Amino acid sequence: MISEQRPTVYIDGQAGTTALKIYEILADRDDIEILTLPDAKRKDPTFRRNAINRSNLSILCLPDDAAMQAVQWADTTNTKIIDASTAHRVDEGWVYGLPEISGETRQTIRNSNRVANPGCYPTSVILLMRPLIDHEILQSDCPIVVHALSGYTGGGRKMIERWESLTFDMHSMRYSAPYALERVHKHVPEMMKYSGLEVEPQFLPRVGPFAQGMRVEIPLHKSWLNVAGGSAEMIWETLEKNYRDERFVNLKPLYTDPVDEFEFDPTACNDTNRIDLSVSAHPSGHVLLVGILDNLGKGASGAAVQAMNLMLGLEEDTGLTVS
Repeated sequence: MISEQRPTVYIDGQAGTTALKIYEILADRDDIEILTLPDAKRKDPTFRRNAINRSNLSILCLPDDAAMQAVQWADTTNTKIIDASTAHRVDEGWVYGLPEISGETRQTIRNSNRVANPGCYPTSVILLMRPLIDHEILQSDCPIVVHALSGYTGGGRKMIERWESLTFDMHSMRYSAPYALERVHKHVPEMMKYSGLEVEPQFLPRVGPFAQGMRVEIPLHKSWLNVAGGSAEMIWETLEKNYRDERFVNLKPLYTDPVDEFEFDPTACNDTNRIDLSVSAHPSGHVLLVGILDNLGKGASGAAVQAMNLMLGLEEDTGLTVS
C-alpha cells in the first residue's frame, strides 16, 4: 500500500554510478520523498535494512550478492523493490522491467512488488528482436550476432577507474576495445528469455573512449529471414506498429540510401530515456538493425525511474525526457 502522502523512495548503493544518475534524474521531483543515509552509515547493514523497510519503494544499485541479501530484508514488509543488478532478471518470481515489451508487461510492472531492471545491452536486443520473432519474420533458432559498443561507464567502477586513470591513458585510444570475449556475458540469459531467442547469440561487446552512450548492431543475413516477411520494409513496418505509441522508443525512417558517417552516433540519446531504433536495407537483401541509447539512461537509471513511476501509480514519463 503506497502512502497517501508522498511515497518514500530509498536508493541502496547510493554512491554507485547508476544510483548517482537516479539521484540526478529525481533531483527536481517534489512528488516523492527520497530517504538518504549519512555517508558514514550508507554501508551499515542495520541502517540500510531500516531504510528499505521504511520506504514504499527501494531501488537496489548493488552487486548481485548484496542485492539478494537486501531483498531478504524486505521479504517481511510491503516495500516494493527494483533491483538494478543482474541477480533477478531471469527469476520467475520477478517481473522484467521493460514496459515496451507489451501492454501486459506494463500492467504487470504496475502491479508488482518485485521488478528486475533491464540490462543496457539487452534493452536494444529485446526491442529489436522480440517483434520479429513474435511475427515469425525471424525464426527463434536463428544464430544472430550482436555487435555492441558502450561508453566506459557501462562497465562498472573498475572499468571507469581504468579509463579515467592518467596511468593507462585510455582516452588516447582511437578505436573500440573488445572485452568479455572469454566468457558468457551476464546479459545473454535475459537477451534470450525476453526476446524469444532459443539459440545463444554471439555477443561481441566493446568499449569506446567516451563516458556514456551505446550502440547495438544486429546484422541479419537474408537467408535467415522468412520469405513471406523477410524484407527490410516488412521489418520496419512491424517495428513501427509495435512502437508507434511508445513515448521512449523512437523508430527512425527506413534507411535505403547511403548512411551519413554521423548517423549512428552512440551518444545521440545521452541524458535522455529515449532509445533510437533503426532498420537499414542492403541491395542483397541483408538487413542491419541498430539500437542507440544512453547506457545510464534507458539502459539503467532512466529505466529504473520509469518502472518506479509505474509501481508508485504515477505517470510513467514523470521526470524523464526524450530529447
